[in-house]
Amino acid sequence: MRAILSLFIICFLLSCQSQKSTIISNSTKLNSQPKLVVGIVVDQMRYDYLTRFYNKYGDGGFKRLINDGFNCKNNHFNYVPTYTGPGHASIFTGTTPKTHGIISNNWYDKVSDSYVYCAGDTLVQPVGTLNNAGQMSPHRLKTTTFADENRLFTQMKGKTIGISVKDRGAILPAGHTANAAYWFHGADEGRFITSTFYLNTLPSWVQDFNNTAAAESYLKEWNTLYDINTYTESGSDLNAFEGGFKGKDTATFPYDLKALSKENRGYDIIKATPYGNSIVADFAIAAIDGEQLGKDNITDVLTVSFSSTDYVGHNFGVNSKEVEDTYIRLDKDIQRILEALDAKVGEGNYTLFLSSDHGAVEVPAYLESVKIPSGYFDTDGFKTNLNETTILNYKAENLIKNISNNQIFLDRALIKSYGLNLASVQQEIVNTIIDYPHISKAYTATSMTTTEFSGGVESLLQNGFNQKRSGDVLFVLDPAVISYSKTGSTHGSALNYDTHIPLLFFGKGIKTGSTMQHTNIPDIAPTMSALLGISFPNGATGKPLEFVLEN
Repeated sequence: MRAILSLFIICFLLSCQSQKSTIISNSTKLNSQPKLVVGIVVDQMRYDYLTRFYNKYGDGGFKRLINDGFNCKNNHFNYVPTYTGPGHASIFTGTTPKTHGIISNNWYDKVSDSYVYCAGDTLVQPVGTLNNAGQMSPHRLKTTTFADENRLFTQMKGKTIGISVKDRGAILPAGHTANAAYWFHGADEGRFITSTFYLNTLPSWVQDFNNTAAAESYLKEWNTLYDINTYTESGSDLNAFEGGFKGKDTATFPYDLKALSKENRGYDIIKATPYGNSIVADFAIAAIDGEQLGKDNITDVLTVSFSSTDYVGHNFGVNSKEVEDTYIRLDKDIQRILEALDAKVGEGNYTLFLSSDHGAVEVPAYLESVKIPSGYFDTDGFKTNLNETTILNYKAENLIKNISNNQIFLDRALIKSYGLNLASVQQEIVNTIIDYPHISKAYTATSMTTTEFSGGVESLLQNGFNQKRSGDVLFVLDPAVISYSKTGSTHGSALNYDTHIPLLFFGKGIKTGSTMQHTNIPDIAPTMSALLGISFPNGATGKPLEFVLEN
């Protein structure tokens, strides 16, 4: 009996010790969140820019993230349209335009009968400039970001700072509760600004940065970083597929930015060069010190969006030497940020992810020259023809109020006054436009709200369809067909060149490795929330990527 009692006591004590160890282990995990989370978005970065320029990158930028972090190689957007505003919103909210409401950069608003901008807000005032470029806020974003949830979790003690050249690239990632979002105002000022949504005056560190005349220092020659003859991953420097700058006859290196700035909106020219990324990196590093980010055990969030890759891509195209040079230089800017984080926050004290808001199509004119099906969509001609057709079919004018973002908005009040059935009019338009050149598919808003699509482009359209904000008819263009100039690249489709983009995780709490498993952009925010042990963003539809997180 005594032996049995002794055995029971021993087992009980061992059990208590085990529970104590478990409690200590769990407590350690709960207190092991990073001091700083950094979310980097590279605007218009196709996945193949990681691999295509890999041998040109140094060891401390993209390669460090790939080799010492986790690479999701099959990462895609699961909605259309693939534009900057929706992309940034989806990355940080963990959902799609269907839920977060940012359906485009600009869209036709049915209520006001006018165009609205995704970050525009006339109820706030600019700070740091008198220009209305400062009248911006996230008020059109309907859901929270993971940064918002971190602010709530930490009783507003964890800071959030958003930074970009583009206002929407700074504002949407940072969410509703950010301490501040800063974006670059070019023109004749060349400074970072904000709005009264965040602050009434610029902090001293921002004023100090603006007073350094950093923008002026980047009005210099832009030539290739290395010998242009080594840029074998891109096409010839002189070709018919690039836009270039006003004041220069050819889109060829070198570019005298100081001289060209006079005909290209002053400091705005910096945005369309690699130096736009460099000044954002400069400002982000200054923000780490200025805001004392990652200095205590309460997690802060820093969002950094590099927009100049998008400007360069639009202007010169996917296959240009300008794009190649921009990514080679961006690699060095990312290395600078990583080194600053190592020094100021501490290696192993921060977690970073890098992704993109959309990809880009090869210039269709170039594709045509190498016999790949592609083309250009005549949007103005399409609008004229469709208006004429509806007049002929219904003996009524002005049934169509707006055509934009591959959507058709009808005058529902007018349709009702004519005694017409809305769903029937929508379907008739679908039946009409499907025969139009370069239109591949068309769907009614009614079908988007009454049918659950489980795959294909229909599913992506549905994820991008917001019942309150989207149009009455949606149409899809043929592959590599765009409504754009015949020079430079654009984006917006459901095709792989627009949806397949990088996703790299790095730092505290992240495994080393890679996967070809399919991942979606809305998975990023829940993954960050899981890492931090906080609530998912309130509209999140993505899932945490457990395989990237350390146990």
